[in-house]
Amino acid sequence: MNQIGLSEQERFRRESLERLRGMGIDPYPAAEYSINAYSTEIKLSFVDGAPQRRQVCIAGRIMSRRIMGKASFVELQDAEGRIQIYVTRDDLCPTEDKELYNTVFKKLLDIGDYVGIRGYVFRTQMGEISVHAEEMRVLAKALRPLPIVKMKEGVTYDGFNDPEQRYRQRYVDLTVNEGCKEIFVKRTKIFNAMREYFNRCGYLEVDTPVLQSIPGGAAARPFITHHNALDIPLYLRIANELYLKRLIVGGFEGVYEFSRNFRNEGMDRTHNPEFTVMEIYVAYKDYRWMMSFTERLIEKICDEALGTTKVMFAGKEIDFKPPYKRISMIDAIRENTGIDISGMTEEELRQACRDLGVEQDGTMGKGKLIDAIFGKKCEANYVQPTFIIDYPIEMSPLTKRHRDNPELTERFELMVCGKEIANAYSELNDPIDQRERFEEQLRLSEKGDDEAMFIDRDFLRALEYGMPPTSGMGIGMDRLVMFLTGQESIQEVLLFPQMRPERNSSDDQQ
Repeated sequence: MNQIGLSEQERFRRESLERLRGMGIDPYPAAEYSINAYSTEIKLSFVDGAPQRRQVCIAGRIMSRRIMGKASFVELQDAEGRIQIYVTRDDLCPTEDKELYNTVFKKLLDIGDYVGIRGYVFRTQMGEISVHAEEMRVLAKALRPLPIVKMKEGVTYDGFNDPEQRYRQRYVDLTVNEGCKEIFVKRTKIFNAMREYFNRCGYLEVDTPVLQSIPGGAAARPFITHHNALDIPLYLRIANELYLKRLIVGGFEGVYEFSRNFRNEGMDRTHNPEFTVMEIYVAYKDYRWMMSFTERLIEKICDEALGTTKVMFAGKEIDFKPPYKRISMIDAIRENTGIDISGMTEEELRQACRDLGVEQDGTMGKGKLIDAIFGKKCEANYVQPTFIIDYPIEMSPLTKRHRDNPELTERFELMVCGKEIANAYSELNDPIDQRERFEEQLRLSEKGDDEAMFIDRDFLRALEYGMPPTSGMGIGMDRLVMFLTGQESIQEVLLFPQMRPERNSSDDQQ
């Protein structure tokens, strides 16, 4: 076995592996190991003085050991948590042959190894609910040592804390860092609660293409690939909006999708190039209905996934209990800057940016200039859930004009701690107006805006067949999970966030 570049611990574990095989013990057995109990459930259901001892079969990793001659204690970590295992030489080896205990258990097993334990539940003299092992089986030998994280008087020592290392080796992070796994359990509960709410409302979950001939439904730079058989460029989906609205044209009254989207843009604490968005479209509704629906939805998610509507984020208590404040974008800018942008020309908006110290350049049209002012001067001031409503028409090429003011659109974004977590419209269903909006986006693209939308002619054709009044909404699921779990970095709520490739890894030499 090639051991060049291995640490002393790694060499020792490989030698133990070979010794196990030499003793006729398969360190990676193929047969099923039937588990009938888990650590947390064992502790919760234990009853002192029960007439019969409960027999259990559990499995997990060895996380610590205290060997004390003929008896030892092991901390075993399974899918739910940790539990103490009491191991004695005579129980493990009832015959005269004590090799399983003296050699295998004491010398050849290591922290990180997977074992199966059969035995009974009891309480030790120190009061700890434990499993008394009567049988032990090696299930998987770990060839790399786990980081040993120690706690003393509430202080963590030798922690596996480096963010880059944690994100690259999430499997280690999940194993040794208490609380990491719970974030992703809550993530799934949040998704499930949302899905169940939609299903109870009678809306249909669907799938739409990830590879698209036109990257539509959002203003973003796409990833481009090539389809060899068709000899055409294809784009990884930046949004699924236009496909879902095609389904409304086709007669579905309510559809939703948890969409994996890809945008070839920057990375920071709130952006990853690959991310998850939920989009929902409901016929015969408008953005006002969708605001109330969103409040009820998020309250329900909080109740079911967290048991409370109050969460701590960045040192602030956020309360998702409805109702949420509502303020128009123009009023928000006036409230925070003292400037009324309504009716301003593009040049007047540029001057407002200069006066406010907001960066701008010649490629930016009215919509991006307004967005820059709002982003720089207003967003951070909305900490509690707030609906920013009635966006200027230049910012919203897929949104119906406002019924009371044609210079505005019927759109809202839900802001929390200065970040958008939901974006919704009364959907534009006038095909002539939509074509004109797309053509304006084309002019912006020719001007140098590389995030301007493409013209999706098939979508225009679909609208010409008629789409009923519709409201649609997208929720950034990763961001929502960040807020509901109190995590300030998106990488903390993605199991495997995008990272630069590792260079000159020692693994390449092995």
